[in-house]
Amino acid sequence: MSVPRFAAALAALVLVGVALWRRGRLGFERLAVAVVAAIALAVYATGLPAQLPDPERVIERIATTLGPWTYVLVGLMAFLETGAFIGFVAPGEFTVILGGVIAGQGEIAIVPLIGLVWLCTVLGDTVSFFIGRHLGRAFLWRYGPRIKVTHERLEQVEQYFERHGGATVLIGRFIGIVRPIAPFIAGSSRMRYRQFLPYSVVGTGLWATTFCMVGYLFYRSFSKVTKIAGRATLGFALLVGTIALGVYGYRRLRRPEERRRLAVWAERQGRRPLLRPLAALLRVVWRRAIGPAWSFGAPRLRFLGGRLTPGNLGIEFTTALALAGVGLYVFGVYAAILARDPGALPEDSRTMGIVRGARIETVVDVLEVVTNLGSFPVVCGLVLVAAIVLAFRRRPVELTTLVLGFVATVAAVQIAKAGIARPRPTTAIIDADGGGFPSGHAAYSTAYVALAIIAARVVPGLIRRAALVLSAVVVAAAIGISRIYLQVHYWSDVAAGWGLGFGIFGACAAVALVVTHLRQPDSPPEAGAGVPATDSDSG
Repeated sequence: MSVPRFAAALAALVLVGVALWRRGRLGFERLAVAVVAAIALAVYATGLPAQLPDPERVIERIATTLGPWTYVLVGLMAFLETGAFIGFVAPGEFTVILGGVIAGQGEIAIVPLIGLVWLCTVLGDTVSFFIGRHLGRAFLWRYGPRIKVTHERLEQVEQYFERHGGATVLIGRFIGIVRPIAPFIAGSSRMRYRQFLPYSVVGTGLWATTFCMVGYLFYRSFSKVTKIAGRATLGFALLVGTIALGVYGYRRLRRPEERRRLAVWAERQGRRPLLRPLAALLRVVWRRAIGPAWSFGAPRLRFLGGRLTPGNLGIEFTTALALAGVGLYVFGVYAAILARDPGALPEDSRTMGIVRGARIETVVDVLEVVTNLGSFPVVCGLVLVAAIVLAFRRRPVELTTLVLGFVATVAAVQIAKAGIARPRPTTAIIDADGGGFPSGHAAYSTAYVALAIIAARVVPGLIRRAALVLSAVVVAAAIGISRIYLQVHYWSDVAAGWGLGFGIFGACAAVALVVTHLRQPDSPPEAGAGVPATDSDSG
């Protein structure tokens, strides 16, 4: 037996002896912890952990055997990492990188893999969030004081997530020790799900894309890439910890009494003979470099931190980014697939078969009217009217966002139609010309949602704002469905059109929010765009 295993066995015996000797004074919780620790030490002493297979090697062998079924393995592991806290046992980035490697070898496609990982990680975060919402806080409130998690400390955690929950969820996605538990803590700390979801979507999208592409691009050096990725993750965690300590120090030094204490301490240290040259050098560096750099960078750092803070502009900005990312990804997936083969996809054929079997003439007559609501003349007219109203009401930001978003959507639709040149279904019920991908009607219909969100900024009452936006979403959905039912577009054409429109309008909204804040940094943001900040969370 090696020395470490012998020491573990001896420690287990000592721990068991002390626990039995003092069992009457330890209490149930401490006795249970002692028993668990003794069992862990005993298992290590037997040498059993060294004989168990490496979980990463097991996953690698399974993936190479599965081939196309790797989609299922990678998606499941991505979900379980936070949905079932598997991330404490097997790091999720390993499996995601492995999926990218398999894609690089040609067994699976990289674009659908990124989307699958993205979706599964969002679902895993959501499950973990609601587990924390329904179980975590009640458990901590009842049993937390026994493990020194008092009610006061729990309330401090809740206040922290109210201020910095978005940054924790977003940045924690790239920190291995934080990632599996951050959604659970967010839920148990009473963070609202409508605040949690945009940060989860953005963080998981960046994470999924990064690690899938790492494996895809460097699939020939898998073992080296996983080691580098692990070190990069550790380095990122250390960087975040360093920044957190810096922020903590900065906030303490904002108080005059703390600055005075630091100045007295520094002056006292500077009088020491060995430290005098260093103190003189530091004074020069502070006056010439650090001080001016801080004066320049502090306002911009505060602005960036505000974008990661739930509430008002921060949650609006992140929601717009999430909408833009998801929309443009959906469009990009279908565009990449159809650029190679513009024929009907399997889901297109199935959807078209269902539509043909469910044709009802009355429904056709109604949808012929509905589909015209998404035509270019109708939507363009509405946008022009709205632009005139916004101009008279002196709302230049909303006016610019709406007009640029619509113009960019129209241009992107025409470019995509010409570039992919996908033929329309041959069984179209109404006349239609031009390429089939993407659906222009579906893309233009997203302008209804943009108009509703702009109008919601001035409409009083949460219920009225929600009803207005929901009605616009229903109109956009009806227009897209009408194009499929009338057989002038496949499902993929409509989905890509929705994705393109929402992606462009979301990107324009995000840019507009940043520009508005930079132009008027001291003015309070107007509530209403994106997610209202005054409603209660329904979960």
